[in-house]
Amino acid sequence: MNAQELLRKGTELLQAGLLEEALSYFEQALLLDQKNADIWNKKGAALRSLGRYDEALECFNKALEIDPADRFAS
Repeated sequence: MNAQELLRKGTELLQAGLLEEALSYFEQALLLDQKNADIWNKKGAALRSLGRYDEALECFNKALEIDPADRFAS
């Protein structure tokens, strides 16, 4: 799977409430594409839903660092 496929699968899992599984897909996607703000945002969303707020904030900040105009960065 490429980074976009991993992102898509992780997003499906996130929407289904399967947070740990989604997080795993986002982490795999980031191994392939560290410069993708969408992946950082989705990873942050999964972490936030898991109550891992400090880690989530780091992900959202990384997304904004990559794309300062990102309106989806939480």
